[in-house]
Amino acid sequence: MRVIANIIYTFLALSLLSCTPKKDVQAMREMAGRLFPAQADNFRFQILSDTTGRTDFFEISSKRNKIIIRGNSANSLATGLNHYLKYYCQTSVSWYLDDPIEMPAELPMIENPIRITARTPNRFFLNYCTFGYTMPWWKWEDWERLIDWMALNGINMPLAITSQEAVWYNVWTKMGLSDEEIRSYFTGPPYLPWHRMSNLDSWQGPLPKAWIDGQAELQKQIVERERELGMKPILPAFAGHVPAALKKIYPNAKISRMSSWGDFDDQYRSHFLSPEDTLFALIQKEFLNEQTRLFGTDHLYGADPFNEVDPPSWQEDSLAIISEKIFHALEAADPEATWVQMTWLFYMDRHKWTDSRIGAFLTAVPKERLLLLDYYGEHTEVWKQTSAYHGQPFIWCYLGNFGGNTMLAGNMQEVGKRIENVYQAGGENFSGIGSTLEALDVNPYMYEYLFEKAWDHGTTDREWIKALAARRVGKSDPLAEEAWQILYDKIYQSPATLGQATLTNARPSLTGHGNWTTNPVYNYDNKALFAAWEKLLSVTSPKRDTYLFDLVNIGRQVLGNHFMVVRDQFTEAYAQRDLTLLQEKGKEMLIILEDMDKMLSCHPTFSLRNWITSAESFGEDPESTRYYAENARNLISTWGDKDRSLNDYANRSLSGFISSYYAKRWEMFIKDVTEAVAEQRSFDEARFHAKVTDFEYAWCKNYDNSAAVEKIDNPVSYMRELMKKYKNAITNN
Repeated sequence: MRVIANIIYTFLALSLLSCTPKKDVQAMREMAGRLFPAQADNFRFQILSDTTGRTDFFEISSKRNKIIIRGNSANSLATGLNHYLKYYCQTSVSWYLDDPIEMPAELPMIENPIRITARTPNRFFLNYCTFGYTMPWWKWEDWERLIDWMALNGINMPLAITSQEAVWYNVWTKMGLSDEEIRSYFTGPPYLPWHRMSNLDSWQGPLPKAWIDGQAELQKQIVERERELGMKPILPAFAGHVPAALKKIYPNAKISRMSSWGDFDDQYRSHFLSPEDTLFALIQKEFLNEQTRLFGTDHLYGADPFNEVDPPSWQEDSLAIISEKIFHALEAADPEATWVQMTWLFYMDRHKWTDSRIGAFLTAVPKERLLLLDYYGEHTEVWKQTSAYHGQPFIWCYLGNFGGNTMLAGNMQEVGKRIENVYQAGGENFSGIGSTLEALDVNPYMYEYLFEKAWDHGTTDREWIKALAARRVGKSDPLAEEAWQILYDKIYQSPATLGQATLTNARPSLTGHGNWTTNPVYNYDNKALFAAWEKLLSVTSPKRDTYLFDLVNIGRQVLGNHFMVVRDQFTEAYAQRDLTLLQEKGKEMLIILEDMDKMLSCHPTFSLRNWITSAESFGEDPESTRYYAENARNLISTWGDKDRSLNDYANRSLSGFISSYYAKRWEMFIKDVTEAVAEQRSFDEARFHAKVTDFEYAWCKNYDNSAAVEKIDNPVSYMRELMKKYKNAITNN
């Protein structure tokens, strides 16, 4: 019987190997058909079986007017396809479905075949927060494009946490909780990432059952496509977060309240089941069994028990026991399991997570069974502070965006240097490159740059910028090259930081910027950014949607930076009690806001209407439609409850958002300050604060998304006029 079993196993293994290349090739044919159907038949994809080891690679050549892409997997083939699109077709594939893919009329042939190998086996992407700040309202078509984008950029380890609520709903039901108890424990859709990270419960709940069921079907499509394209999705695991109602069923369970988070009231605090409790392993097994039944597994599991919350004890032996028990419960449920853990907590709470505590927590897990994400590498490389994570494998990650903020940010040159250094000095446990962005942002080129560093392209930064300039405008152009060289040399010099915004998006104030969540500081001369904008606006016969995006993206940053200059002039006029100058500068501020709003309407990426309409599309009746829309508005404005610390954290410059929200706040502020000077009294900051807080709350509850957005017939001409309008004010400042 054993001989027969071995023969059957060998036959099945060989059958699987013979089928895999066909599946990989078919997956790539289907991708080409989705992305550029008119040219799809001109591509040939081949899997090479002689792969000299386990290093990923791709080859590109052409023959008889066909583009031939070879590689060792669907993921490598996709990376090769993207290389051809970027460097030969001078085109980009965006991570957004609505952005067109603009191909040349004739496909360029390859004069000299190329072969490029991967420098690292692991390429990670996504962040818990991305599922709230960007993806909560996505349908399958949106996900389909992002998955294609991930494959094209060589990503093979995506975080895949959609619909874990469906799994938990079934588990908690089996353990005796009612439908109302479970759905009230969950938060509203865009807040689920922070629920999943044990930060808060119940906010904007109960979560509709229709949402839970719909997301389960979506997750099945997501993980199936990711696997088709050579990825291993990282699914969630149980990390100790339980409903408070579980205590009624298991009164003796070691369940404690987590520390408070985000200035939320106590009623939203989470609860933690000690991994030392025998119930912990039981729940882990039930969860993973149910999740595997629904979504399969690649044996990679994200578990983050203490993200921005305190563990029950800071004693080192206690921390070691917690991590040891979490891993053993995971291993008992899946003997092949690898625990994937983000290390944001070691950066964010460094004063609490001392070296000895970090060492105790990490070394209690067997080596090679824990994979760490060095979360914010462009700012602080924790691997350097922790003896390379005490020998545990880690992935160097670029974060790049917080909250979906629309700021030009990214220290490109420094990122390149740090990546090269970690390749050299990271040691044997350096395991890959990744990105942990909180939202898909307005600096997509930073992520293209990052993931090319995972492959041996042999391209210098200057060559890379030149190629980027060409594909953003659709042709080689000296003015575009000069503009992008300015951006590279002078603008993209600083990492994104927590709480960024142009001052336009901040709560109005005479000085400063209202709240920590809207810091408008930028470390470059706005004249240099204006010069880059001016050069791009001077490009003749632009051919790409990416060109229009860049004009809007750079232009709104130019005006947003200039707004702070005018606000300071307004404040000086107030100090001098110069009513005429005060009125002049107040009017000038409102004009800038109006011009920004119109400019933002020139590209669909910058649209409040799209954000809210996408949320409303999940509604099944007027009540549920209002519920989803309110969740969408709440996240990007007040974030949480009325007048809390996270207010404006997810601020973003969007057409319709500036006119209906940010400009209204500034209009109220300018009116109150001007009246104070006219009436010869001091501006009452406390009174204004109360008034603006009431306005914000009312906007979240009652904003009407049906208001018309002004259409700009010729966006490039319009922005050229804006450039002329502001040139003297900005360049002479």
